[in-house]
Amino acid sequence: MKNDECEMMNEDVLRRELRSRIEKLIGAKVESYRRVAGGYTPALRLVCQTTEASLFVKIGVTPLTSKNLNREIRIYNCLSGDFMPHLVAWEHHQSEPILIIEDLSTQHWPPPWDERRIDLTLSQINALHNTPAAVETYAQVHGMSDANWPAVAADPEPFLALRIADAKWLEAALPSLLQCEENCPTAGDSLTHWDLRSDNICLTAKRAIFIDWNGACLSNPRLDLGFWLPSLQYEGGPAPEKILPDAPEVAAWVSGFFAARAGLPKISDAPRVRLVQRQQLETALPWAARALDLPTLTTI
Repeated sequence: MKNDECEMMNEDVLRRELRSRIEKLIGAKVESYRRVAGGYTPALRLVCQTTEASLFVKIGVTPLTSKNLNREIRIYNCLSGDFMPHLVAWEHHQSEPILIIEDLSTQHWPPPWDERRIDLTLSQINALHNTPAAVETYAQVHGMSDANWPAVAADPEPFLALRIADAKWLEAALPSLLQCEENCPTAGDSLTHWDLRSDNICLTAKRAIFIDWNGACLSNPRLDLGFWLPSLQYEGGPAPEKILPDAPEVAAWVSGFFAARAGLPKISDAPRVRLVQRQQLETALPWAARALDLPTLTTI
């Protein structure tokens, strides 16, 4: 038998095995399914149809996506709120965990944004931040070493290669950026999502629903909100300070996060992330420059 024929058979066996696991979890036959594009990792995403329901299924397929999905399953099992999708079923698994939630594909996924959609999202972020939760701290989930502006100071070349700011601007701005970032704690007692972006925000007629919960932790709610705002502006929303005024420390931390990472090599399990980080830096860095009264940024 030819190698390509063997590979096709293996793919068919895997598909049958996954289908069987999904059907066992939901207690119904999968009549049809389609693969869903999107996301920044190679996790397998499916919309599965039964005779009575349409369901979204996410399956880990690499060590990183499986690790993240197993943690997301744990979060779904210890949190509840109308800012989360309805959890249907799940299965922890070392190499191929399965998470099944309601299918939200027919709802609105921004952009575009308008005032009502922004208000719905802000209301749910506030509800999220005020929900008691027994989850890990930021340090336990994300670590204590925040390689933001200190990393840029130690090795400025990846940042400068983005051609968003030149070396003269960086030299003048770094002292203020470093000091302000140091004054922005990641620690906090609020439930935070830590990946608020339009591709993780679904809008119905009455509320916003957030997906991708593997980064959730107890942290600083202002920083969680500030982390969303550069992408909102990039997609046509207001400037960050219109929503979060008087927050130079948040602007410094958020811009430093993207500045330290956008110019690095691509991540094998998430090759599109660097592009998105650069896009968010394009709005986060001017935000920091305004908030800290830094020298004017000029396009290189």
